[in-house]
Amino acid sequence: MLTRLGPAPRSGDVVDALLDCHQRIREFTELAARLASARGVSEAEVRDAAARAHRYFSTALPLHARDEEESLLPRLEGLDPEVDRELAEMMREHSEHGDPTDRVLAACAELKRDPAALPRLAPALAAAARDLQRHFEAHLEREERVIFPAVRARLDRATQETIQAEMRARRASPAG
Repeated sequence: MLTRLGPAPRSGDVVDALLDCHQRIREFTELAARLASARGVSEAEVRDAAARAHRYFSTALPLHARDEEESLLPRLEGLDPEVDRELAEMMREHSEHGDPTDRVLAACAELKRDPAALPRLAPALAAAARDLQRHFEAHLEREERVIFPAVRARLDRATQETIQAEMRARRASPAG
């Protein structure tokens, strides 16, 4: 129940890498929701799921936001009015993800320490996971519909490869 994984990552271009990130966002948001509703699972499973969700939302999600803000936005900005509107919306929404993400992180941090606290923390974790799902549903869909196709259509192969190298470098860096 709490260990279900999604499809294997694609091994394509930068847009495929970003789509893989979006799939993980969906999976870990769903994991937080499943954790909140988990009943009859061991404390070890609760601790493991909480640790995985905490690691994702504290490390990987911020890296993905940096990929979009530091690598995509400056290269796409000014090329197309519709893309510019979506980039501005993306930035606004990134700032709005903080509160529900922080609430998921707080619950998961406590569950890593004390998995027996799940019954007490479940309502708050469920509400935070629902808020994240609501935030991400439209956000990810718009990026996938407007911004990611613009990467393929407007940025040459060398620029796309540079973006992908920047993404890899962020993940290889000890500071992220």
